Amino acid sequence: MFEDRSARKQFLNAPPSVSTSIAAMLEPAVAALVLVACHIAYNEPFEGVSMALAILLLVLLFPGINRFGKAGIAVGIDIALSWSSVLFVVLMVGYASNGLKHFNHEMLMAWALVTPLVQWAAVAGGTWLFRIYAAAPDSRRPAVIIGANRIGVRAARMLQSRKAYGHDFLGFFDDRTRDRVELPDDLPLLGSLAALSEFIEQSGVKDVFITLPLTSQPRILNLMDGLQNTTASLHFVPDVFGVSIIQGRLADMGGIPVVGLLVTPFEGVNGMLKRASDVVLSILILLMISPLLLVVAIGVKLSSPGPVIFRQRRTGLDGEVIEVYKFRSMTTQDNGDEVQQATRGDARITPFGAFIRRTSLDELPQFVNVLQGTMSIVGPRPHAVAHNEQYRKLIKAYMARHKVKPGITGWAQVNGLRGETDTVDKMARRVEYDLEYLRNWSVGLDLLIIARTAKLMFSDPKAF
Repeated sequence: MFEDRSARKQFLNAPPSVSTSIAAMLEPAVAALVLVACHIAYNEPFEGVSMALAILLLVLLFPGINRFGKAGIAVGIDIALSWSSVLFVVLMVGYASNGLKHFNHEMLMAWALVTPLVQWAAVAGGTWLFRIYAAAPDSRRPAVIIGANRIGVRAARMLQSRKAYGHDFLGFFDDRTRDRVELPDDLPLLGSLAALSEFIEQSGVKDVFITLPLTSQPRILNLMDGLQNTTASLHFVPDVFGVSIIQGRLADMGGIPVVGLLVTPFEGVNGMLKRASDVVLSILILLMISPLLLVVAIGVKLSSPGPVIFRQRRTGLDGEVIEVYKFRSMTTQDNGDEVQQATRGDARITPFGAFIRRTSLDELPQFVNVLQGTMSIVGPRPHAVAHNEQYRKLIKAYMARHKVKPGITGWAQVNGLRGETDTVDKMARRVEYDLEYLRNWSVGLDLLIIARTAKLMFSDPKAF
């Protein structure tokens, strides 16, 4: 593989989007190929319904999570959780469509057990190959950073973390002296900008990262003029006045390059895929849990006077006010300009309400919200309108979480941030996880969150 040296370098030095796509395609491709292999092993024809299943797998798993660079038991657990979620969806679809009768059940069991093992091995093998080829001297990419500042330090740490993949961080260039910049002791300052071109030629620098603020535009233009005569690749890492960049991307709009800073991940095909998965899963789940919904509704009605369904005004996509449905768990229905969050031992919570809150059964009516299109199964949890007005003034980038529809469950909730947020610090941490979800969304991540949520329904110490 990659016997030709130039071919190997071209592969390793391909744009990040190419290597990311390869990693994202790995797990769905493995799932489909193992399905084909199981058909061959059991002498079953691969046609019709089997081909439809393979296509469904690619839709559910692609774009997958890039697990290259990770190893060990943790990766195996994540793969197993994601795969369990996929199997759950496949089984629901097969049950609802009566399609399971077309398959050899022993073959399906073998496919279900073998696929995550092969996926784990493929991730480990891919990681090993990337590291082997990146270790070759002609595959190394020495890099320097222009601008010894906060964003520059972050870029340096990123490059250091990618050393196993060919990146060698050499140091910073800045016109300020060491005593005038805030650099950790382990990050070297190599010299002024005047010495940069000569250093690039002498040290064989392949990548130059410019992290100067936008207020330094004249300096950036002068730098670009001087560096265009070198062979190094130039990268601009914008520090856009402290804005937390979400789904940053370069687009062409009528011939004008436009850089997206705060952009929803659910545009175009991603938006259609997200909505389709929400609708299909919500219909199947509602059909399966309809007896449970009836039992919970009766329990709420008998436990205390008041309506079965509590409707609360919360903030949804793009800051629009929506009505979120929940089984009523309290004796009061706070829905005004001031909303008191539930606390542990809250006297307003009924005994039956405590049970359905602890098991998240009170959230089940929100699958109707998903069908209506006001919510998604996975996304940042919607907050009461009164809380939004409070926290948007206290937490930076708080409203950016509303670039997507709110969810029944989310990345923050499966990372221990469910329940009461009685301090600004707790809410800020929840927002950090919400923004991380927006930056890294994939169908695979959604499935992982769903799987972890199912586990937490029975063993979450934060639920009350």
